[in-house]
Amino acid sequence: METKNFAHVWAALILAAGWCLAGPSHAQYPVKAIRMVVVIAPGGGPDVAARVMQGPLSEALGQPIVVENRPGANGNIAGEIVARSAPDGYTLLFGHDSGMAINPHVYSKMTYDPLKDVTPVATTVISQLILSVHPSLPVADFKEFLAFARKKQRAGIDLAHVPYKSGSPAAAAAVGGEVPIVMSGTSSAPLVKAGKLRAIAVTGVRRLKLFPQVPTIGEFYPGYQVNNWLGIWAPAATPEPVLARLHAEINRVLALPEVGQRISAVGGAEPWITTREEFAAAIRRDYEKYGKLVKDLGVRFE
Repeated sequence: METKNFAHVWAALILAAGWCLAGPSHAQYPVKAIRMVVVIAPGGGPDVAARVMQGPLSEALGQPIVVENRPGANGNIAGEIVARSAPDGYTLLFGHDSGMAINPHVYSKMTYDPLKDVTPVATTVISQLILSVHPSLPVADFKEFLAFARKKQRAGIDLAHVPYKSGSPAAAAAVGGEVPIVMSGTSSAPLVKAGKLRAIAVTGVRRLKLFPQVPTIGEFYPGYQVNNWLGIWAPAATPEPVLARLHAEINRVLALPEVGQRISAVGGAEPWITTREEFAAAIRRDYEKYGKLVKDLGVRFE
């Protein structure tokens, strides 16, 4: 009888010890610095948003947030780093919609699966793009730009795409005269305000508060709308309590007036707060939308 009771007690102690070891690791998260891998070089939209959130989120979580820029392959390099990291909530991806919804359709070889190897944590920012030109270009507005482009190309408009690692170097290239036109978001806004670029149109459904005089492209082509969004992902299999804590704190930070003001002041962007279910639905929606568009256009990268 005593041996039997001792066995029961010993089994109970083992179970209790296991619960103590496993339970608090999630409940106490985080207990060390969190690495935030950003898909863009310093100065680009995702980098700006990540650094606006860095301080308040560190304070909310009680641990440092270390921003690490890993640009390249439209976010694939940063995505692979996070996908292959331990699923413990200490390595996160600060990425954009194109990396998740467009890359799988245009890259013939992906080193990770954006829909399976990482899991959505929270949306952060939604933005529209600003179409800007170098001040030397003889166009004062979007209507003149259309006429100028048609005249130069003789038949319709045929613009050549020049790829850059992010909006920041693309905008800098436009300022330096390397390219005459640039379409980017937060990277262009300060340069437009400084008079180094001339904004002629924006891509959202409404004009920007920062540049109320600049029309939307939809005012010329009804139905036209392009919005970009940013979000945070974690490696697949990250524990649910960790995801829930991150989501709650990120949304709380985005709701802070000072954070919203800093994001909006950059130009073209505003905080975007959703549930995790809404975030997942947005990814699926854009994945299907851009998948059809890529197929129709026949776009493919090696």
